Amino acid sequence: MAKHIKRSIKSGLPPGTLVHIGAKSDREIRITVMDYHAGGCEEKEIKALKECVYYSDTSIVSWIDVEGLHEVEIVRQVGDCQGLHPLVLEDILNTNQRPKVEDYGDYLYIVLKMLHNGDGTGIVAEQVSLVLGSNFVISFQEGMKGDVFNPIRERLRSGKGKIREMGADYLAYALMDAVVDNYFVVLERVGERIEELEDAVMADPRPETVREIHQLKREVILLRKAVWPLREVISALERRESKLISEKVVVYLRDLYDHTIQVIDNIEASRDMLAGMLDVYLSSISNRMNEVMKFLTIIGTIFIPLTFIAGVYGMNFQNMPELHWQWGYFACLFLMALVAVFLLIYFKRKRWL
Repeated sequence: MAKHIKRSIKSGLPPGTLVHIGAKSDREIRITVMDYHAGGCEEKEIKALKECVYYSDTSIVSWIDVEGLHEVEIVRQVGDCQGLHPLVLEDILNTNQRPKVEDYGDYLYIVLKMLHNGDGTGIVAEQVSLVLGSNFVISFQEGMKGDVFNPIRERLRSGKGKIREMGADYLAYALMDAVVDNYFVVLERVGERIEELEDAVMADPRPETVREIHQLKREVILLRKAVWPLREVISALERRESKLISEKVVVYLRDLYDHTIQVIDNIEASRDMLAGMLDVYLSSISNRMNEVMKFLTIIGTIFIPLTFIAGVYGMNFQNMPELHWQWGYFACLFLMALVAVFLLIYFKRKRWL
């Protein structure tokens, strides 16, 4: 799971100062461009950033994808190419943003969280920033663990669906929809882990189990922080407060809003199950402790009278007639066995055994 990101490095700096806040990486930043229209699609990778200047002046819809945010100067140059506000670039580089949408007139700035199932490390969160213009979309990714946009790229290359016939607003919707659909994949894995923990809690609760429960609760909280604000973002886009959102796309945004609500419902159900599972774990531990104490109490209760008998005849006084009796030893053992059997029968009838 993502570690806590420190923002103290920006303390005292003026607004608009570009400082990368997030995971460090030694990977090279990759910038790809897909230009498309109803008749075809052209894809290429940009090496010289000056190549991106003309994309805002063409009638063809362009998708500029930037993978990697750790090189501040490159992000600055991409922003200068498209005339992005310094505050937008500042938010792009700060990967601890809350999902939101901001209207800058000529373009919309959208922030959302892309989640992945980590390889044994829990859920990995990655910030995705979208800049939606009249005929272009710029996506900024941290580039930590790939992305979920390959189906969108394939649809653009093959011409399947309506994506080539629609505008940049539909492309932004498609990217957001891919992120939200991946939430269901993450939630399926969370559900499987919850089922495994349920079986472990009921069958053999151990200290490792409660640690796994707490770890999973932290991951569900991460999911909730990523999805709850996104509902407000999609709702704002659905209200068409910006001229960049067309009437045709509103229907798709409404469907995306429904998917987000489903994700939120699943997250809340998972939270309730984990909270109940912790109670079940504590109850199981308490019941097991009670059973142990019950068993030890029964054993102690049986041996108390036996210890008393053994203590009386272990005093070795001269005037104890049973000490010189030929059958005294066996009679004492028989009496002790009789007392033990009587107590066992009594406990059985009381249903204490």
